[in-house]
Amino acid sequence: MNEDILSFVWRFQYFEKTSLHTDHGQLLSVRQTGLKNADAGPDFSGARIEIGGIEWAGDVEIHVNASDWNRHEHSADQAYESVILHVVWNNDVPIVRKDGTLLPTLTLNGIVRLSILHRYAQLQNAPWDIACGNQFPDADSILKFSMLDRVLLERLEKKALNVISLLEANQNDWEETTFQWIGQHFGFKLNDPAFLRLCRITPWKILRKQKDSFRIEALLFGNAGLIPDNGGDEYVTGIQREYDFQVKKYRMENQKMNSNEWKFLRLRPSGFPTIRISQFAYLLSRTEHLFSTLISARNLKDLHAILSLRQSAYWTTHFNFEKTANKKVPFMGNEAKNLLVINAVIPLLVAHARTRQEPQLLETAMAWLTEIPAENNRITRLWQTLDMKVNTAADSQGLIEWYNHYCSSHNCLDCIVGSKLIKTD
Repeated sequence: MNEDILSFVWRFQYFEKTSLHTDHGQLLSVRQTGLKNADAGPDFSGARIEIGGIEWAGDVEIHVNASDWNRHEHSADQAYESVILHVVWNNDVPIVRKDGTLLPTLTLNGIVRLSILHRYAQLQNAPWDIACGNQFPDADSILKFSMLDRVLLERLEKKALNVISLLEANQNDWEETTFQWIGQHFGFKLNDPAFLRLCRITPWKILRKQKDSFRIEALLFGNAGLIPDNGGDEYVTGIQREYDFQVKKYRMENQKMNSNEWKFLRLRPSGFPTIRISQFAYLLSRTEHLFSTLISARNLKDLHAILSLRQSAYWTTHFNFEKTANKKVPFMGNEAKNLLVINAVIPLLVAHARTRQEPQLLETAMAWLTEIPAENNRITRLWQTLDMKVNTAADSQGLIEWYNHYCSSHNCLDCIVGSKLIKTD
C-alpha cells in the first residue's frame, strides 16, 4: 500500500460511502474532495466535508499509517492547521491537534473497492517495460491521443524551463544563453555535460570576437583539454600556439578541462567530440548573433541551412589528434541536424515564446515538430510494438516523455490510459 493509490481512491471516491463514519463514530459526508496539491502542504486543498452534521471547509491529508502524521511532524507545521480530515489505510494512533482536539480520521481499509486495488497491483507488478502493454493496443484511441498531446506539451514546457533557468543564470543574456544551450546539445546526450562546461569556461563574448573558425577551434579544443601536450603535426602545433596566445590575451589561464571528461566509447567516429567541437566552431564562426540567427529562421529549410555544418579540413581526415581516418569523415548529416532542432532550437523557441508571451512562436515550434521525421530509438520502437504510430518528431518526443515520466516509474495513476484501466470494471 502507498499514498499514491490512497490519493487516487480518495480523489475518485472509490470506496463505500453508504453510512460513512469517522473512526470516532461521527457521520461523514464528502461534498467536495478538494484539489490535488502538487506543492508542499496537505495533499488536497479546498475540500468541503460534513462531519457530525457540521460542514467544514479545509484540507485533507493522506497517509498509509495515521502515525505518519507524527513522523512527518505535521503538528509543528502551520500549513497543516487547515486539515479537516485525515484519510489513512491504517489508523494505528489517534492524532491530536495543537488545540488538544482529535483530528477526524477516515480509515479506507475495509471500504475500498478491491477491484481497484487489484488492477493497480497488476500494473505495478507487470513484467513489461510498459506496464499496460498487454492491454494498451485495445485501449481507447481518444485517451491515447489525449495523453500524447499532454506529454508533448509537458516535455516542451520542461525543456523551456531549463532554458529559462540558464537564462536567469546568465543575467537574461539571450546570446550567451543560446551559445551555452546549443553548445550543450552538440554533446548529443553522452557529452552534454562536458560541452556545457566547455561553453561556460569559454564565454561567447570572447568567441564572437574571433574572425575565423581556426581561432575558435583553438580556444575550444584548448579549454576542452584535448590538444596533445607533446606537440605533433602542423595542425596540432599551430592550434596550440594559437591557444596559448588567446589564453594570455583574454587571461583565461587555469580554466582547462581534463581530457577524461570527454566520452568517446560507444560513439561512431563521426560523432566523436573532436568532430562535434570543430562543427560547433564552424557554426560560431558564421554569426556574431547566434540567438537572433536561430530565432529569426522562417522555416525548417532555413534552420537546416544554418545547421549545415562542416568540420575544418584537418577533421575531415582525422577522428582524433594525430590519428588519420581510413576514409573521409562526413559532415553533419540530416539526422544530427534534426536532433539539434528537436532538442535545442525548438525548446529555445518555446522558452522565448514563454518569456515574451508570444503564443505564435509556440505554434511555430509545434508545427516544426510535425514536419520533422520521428526519432528512431529504443523507446519509439517499443511503442511501435504496441501499435502506436510514430511518424513525426511530435510523436516521438511525446512518446519519449510518456515512457520516461510515466511508464518507467510505473506512474500509472497520473496517466490518462493507466488510470482508466485501473478504474474500469
